[in-house]
Amino acid sequence: MQFEMNGITHQGMVRINNEDSIITLPELGIAILADGMGGHQAGEVASSMAVEMIKQFYSDNGNHDPSGDHLQEAIELANTAVFELSQERPECAGMGTTIVVSHFVDGKIITGHVGDSRMYRLRDDELAQVTRDHSVVQELVSRGFMSQEEASSSMNKNLVTRALGIEATVEPDINEDTCESGDVYLLCSDGLSDVVSDEVIHQTLTENLDNLETASQKLVDVANEAGGPDNVSVVLVRASK
Repeated sequence: MQFEMNGITHQGMVRINNEDSIITLPELGIAILADGMGGHQAGEVASSMAVEMIKQFYSDNGNHDPSGDHLQEAIELANTAVFELSQERPECAGMGTTIVVSHFVDGKIITGHVGDSRMYRLRDDELAQVTRDHSVVQELVSRGFMSQEEASSSMNKNLVTRALGIEATVEPDINEDTCESGDVYLLCSDGLSDVVSDEVIHQTLTENLDNLETASQKLVDVANEAGGPDNVSVVLVRASK
């Protein structure tokens, strides 16, 4: 199975710097997206370090162990690196990042994530959110204390309950599923999902499926047209035989 990938990151319409980082490695079937947090531009350090660590892990180890355990090890190594740097450098104290990584191999997709950056799957004209946000509002929704509609407009929707690099250890969620020819996967930071509804994401994707580069740009455009209050990043992956 072949994988076409395209990604774009933009600072948005309000922020003066971009704390998101993305990397695509189509030859290894790897897509990575991170959304950093922390003052004095430490969020940029955290996100770029995390994606580079995971990139290096897969570049060094290849696909010899295409498993969830392999991906978990990569994320844990990145967590340790970011955490240790935050302890060593005062200007990086408290920095952290979300992470979402997808590994496409042997007809399956293995995804690991920490935080509220997301992955969606478009299959047979149906868009589904694959990852589950590690956030305060998602916990309230899951426990029945808040509706999904209330969550989307909550003032607390950016409060994450889990992030990479904040503590010495981290527990990523790992999902494995089959990958079908024609599937399109979207990795995105909350700069997209916070201001653009799933319905508009679905429409934008389906209207531009012929060209992933165009589709990526259009998704960033709709986020910026909605105010662009945050950095916005997207990675699209199309599977084909």
